[in-house]
Amino acid sequence: MSLYWIIFIGVALLSWLVSSSLQRKFEKYSKVPLPNGMTGKDVAEKMLHDNGIYDVKVVPTSGTLTDHYNPANHTVNLSEPVYYSNSVAAAAVAAHECGHAVQHARGYAPLKMRSALVPVVSFASQWVTWVILGGLIFFRTFPQLLLFGIILFALTTLFSFITLPVEINASQRALAWLSNAGITNSATRPQAEDALRSAAYTYVVAALGSLATLLYYIMIFMGGRNRN
Repeated sequence: MSLYWIIFIGVALLSWLVSSSLQRKFEKYSKVPLPNGMTGKDVAEKMLHDNGIYDVKVVPTSGTLTDHYNPANHTVNLSEPVYYSNSVAAAAVAAHECGHAVQHARGYAPLKMRSALVPVVSFASQWVTWVILGGLIFFRTFPQLLLFGIILFALTTLFSFITLPVEINASQRALAWLSNAGITNSATRPQAEDALRSAAYTYVVAALGSLATLLYYIMIFMGGRNRN
């Protein structure tokens, strides 16, 4: 168990460091304007049109770092600091979210797999904490409840790992397009890449943290069974 706590604390510390680094870099690159003055909205619409996508709308949404692509209603939702800004950070985020729209239009397999898991993972996320808590409390009399909780948590962990190639591929598409379309130049291209790389690290850390927690629950279940 002590080894788990070392891993858990290490992952938690790494997550905090990555999150802090991401915020600092986006604040930094949010102050660097694009040479052509295009806003996040402009960048998103151009990337969509350059990829032959005309049925996806680019809309503003409240909050910070709330940017996302919604395949259900075909919208690229950009947070207001991204939607209205003409910064390198805004361009990188807008292009990344449009990368998901391109994946959707091209039938990118990992995205299709992740989308198929969304309803199941939504159910699992809603109940997993209560099921595992009940499983721990009633383990001696009803160990199957904890096993069911572990299965639910495993689904969320699987979702985290499927998310990795989806996010990395979206960033790769974004960076390639930003360069080929002349949105970024030799000075701003490394900055956009640095911002998106930092964002990708958050998904890696989240997946590793989920895996560590899953292994912990499995250790509890196996240890309890061995004592019975």
